[in-house]
Amino acid sequence: MAITKNHTINTTLKTAIDYITSKEKTDGNILIYSFACTPKTADIEFDVTRRLAGGKGKHLARHIIQAFEPGETTPEQAHEIGRKWADEILGGKYEYILATHIDKNHIHNHIICNDVSFVDYKHIHINKQWYNYAKRTGDRLCREYGLSTIEAGKDKGKSYKEYTAEKNGTSWKAKLKRTIDTVIPRARDFDDFLRLMEQSGYEIKKGKYISFRAAGQERYTRAKTLGGNYTAEAITDRILNKSKIKKPSLNNGKQINLLIDIQNSIKAQESKGYEYWAKKYNLQNAAKTMSFLNTHGVETYSELQSKIEELNSGFDKTADELKSVEKQIKDIHILRKNIMTYREMKPVYSAYKKAKNKTAFYEKHRREIMLYESAAEQLTASRTDGKLPTVDSLNNRLEILTEQKNHLYSEYKKARKAVQEYDTIKRNVDMILNNTEKNIKRKIHEI
Repeated sequence: MAITKNHTINTTLKTAIDYITSKEKTDGNILIYSFACTPKTADIEFDVTRRLAGGKGKHLARHIIQAFEPGETTPEQAHEIGRKWADEILGGKYEYILATHIDKNHIHNHIICNDVSFVDYKHIHINKQWYNYAKRTGDRLCREYGLSTIEAGKDKGKSYKEYTAEKNGTSWKAKLKRTIDTVIPRARDFDDFLRLMEQSGYEIKKGKYISFRAAGQERYTRAKTLGGNYTAEAITDRILNKSKIKKPSLNNGKQINLLIDIQNSIKAQESKGYEYWAKKYNLQNAAKTMSFLNTHGVETYSELQSKIEELNSGFDKTADELKSVEKQIKDIHILRKNIMTYREMKPVYSAYKKAKNKTAFYEKHRREIMLYESAAEQLTASRTDGKLPTVDSLNNRLEILTEQKNHLYSEYKKARKAVQEYDTIKRNVDMILNNTEKNIKRKIHEI
């Protein structure tokens, strides 16, 4: 999966929404989902939210695209992933429409979201931190569904088209990387490397950044755009074989870290210094592991397993309670928005019903009538005894739920930390027991 595009919409929101919700692209509108709005009135609802925000939004909306490797997912699965992805990265605060397109050789999701939150009326901040979070979230969801991901750093700045082309071995960048990787082992120094690249059919442009162009290629490709291992400095280091193994410092604090599997460690096989450090590191953390077990009264392996099961059960329960409260908060925000719209537009709709010339009245107040009808439709299932809750009662309920959420999140973090700590303890114990068993077998064999 790759995030291929994120751009602002400043003038043609309705056109953009009509494009992504096309019947031909979305399997007859089956692969369309909307959050806190309806596809029919989304552009108007976005505008109302921006008006209530007092003009905080810099743009009409944001358009985000999520693409998948050809042939590795189904339209339904891609749509499900897109919905979960949008819910997480937008946090239930921004109206959005999701449309899954199946008209190309690769399935992809289009998400158009409001630039302003209908919850707190703050505009969305799209920056490097947000991009990283969106990518991590998307990669996690893809792994959960058994789909491929793009490795961090290796494909920075790469579009989905380039990524797919590289997977198929057809992009200029892919060919350049392969050539560089082939030439580096043969080069004596960087100048020799450049000479060998010219012999391989590349034109070279020197300057602040080194660039290459293959025969038939229209533009030069900067080496740094290939990834961190392909800058001039990195290539020089690779040629001179100056890369050194970095060893983390020994942890003298209270934290218990995972033991290093020295026997299967490539670093330990390549460096005696690293192997010596790793043994010292393992001794320190093995001692901390045993001290932890004694302090917490865990005397047998079965007791350790029971404790981990108990912690996992408590963690899952807290996580489920937290999700439930977050969903209630999200639902109330949507309900409150629809009630406010319904009551604000009701006088206009009532006048429309009484109007003698309904056609003329509708044309003059089309926006208000559409908003009213959309809100009324969404509120139908929310009515209790024929009455809608007041906005004040919903705000009071939100305060209570927010307090519950904060408390549960604090408990969730504690439970997660305990689970992670005991997981490290168990893995350390397993490694210690495994190494002990191997030593016993070796001694028996020697006898």
